[in-house]
Amino acid sequence: MTLAPGRKKEKLDRLAELSAVHDDERGVSLWREAMGRLRRNPAAIVGAAILTVFVLVAVVGPFLVPYAPTDTIGVREGVVRSGHGIIPGPSADHWLGYDHQGRDEFSRLVVGARQTLIVGIVSTLIGLTIGVLLGGVAGAAAGLGGRWGRAVDNVIMRIVDMMLSLPSLLLAVSVAALLGPSLVTVMIAVGVVSVPIFARLLRGSMIAQANRDYVLASSSLGVRKSKIAISHILPNSLAPVIVQATLTLATAIIEVAALSFLGLGNPDSAIPEWGLMLADAQQYLGIRPGLAIYPAVAIIITALGFTLLGEAMREALDPKLRR
Repeated sequence: MTLAPGRKKEKLDRLAELSAVHDDERGVSLWREAMGRLRRNPAAIVGAAILTVFVLVAVVGPFLVPYAPTDTIGVREGVVRSGHGIIPGPSADHWLGYDHQGRDEFSRLVVGARQTLIVGIVSTLIGLTIGVLLGGVAGAAAGLGGRWGRAVDNVIMRIVDMMLSLPSLLLAVSVAALLGPSLVTVMIAVGVVSVPIFARLLRGSMIAQANRDYVLASSSLGVRKSKIAISHILPNSLAPVIVQATLTLATAIIEVAALSFLGLGNPDSAIPEWGLMLADAQQYLGIRPGLAIYPAVAIIITALGFTLLGEAMREALDPKLRR
């Protein structure tokens, strides 16, 4: 479900406030206390366990699968005849059965994990890189730039707000439709969607940091504003951005699957990807509903893992919850 633009902005601004808190009264660093909270949080443990399994499957799984993901072994053996409604289900040799082209479904699901992970990470990095660049310039300009800096901040943030006002999936579909269906298109489209989120977060975080005593002390000592922004304010403003990157990975995986399902992803079905597998299974739901259920469950569980860990990190870094 997509948040309304106003609520989305409020949530991002609230998360940006996290960076305004550093060490507590006992001298314990924010990150050290946050890690302690994460280790005691059941949701964080479950999320981390899910992601560990997912990453291991994505990295190691393709080398251990019993069949090549493009091997139409079921057609060769004559056991799969999708045109006649015959697609065998799970067996001792094929744990999840065959797909409509006679390929081993388990092997394709495992290999598809790597493709899904790569696309999710790359798209998040695209959004993170551009968003940090825009948000960093806007935040430094608003916090340290004076009158002209505020003008630069206004221009950048009005563009960001326009992007943020559009539903994320609609924006992704529009970008993908303009560029044409391909794997690169999906990564760019999903990356563009997350740009305004990272930009607004970092900008708010840097403005909060610009009012802290160490910035005033650096300015009094004659340190250049550009050095203050890059060497001091920016590193101390990244906590909420890191949290959001974890949450964005969850939405990126879902949006990548959605674009592939709509036919805007990689058109080559020989390369397994969970969203494309889900799309290919639609016309065979009456024969083999498992072909749609398996990738759908994989997408849901993986997104759940990123969401649990991201929300746990957000709570661990929230100054109102610190004791």
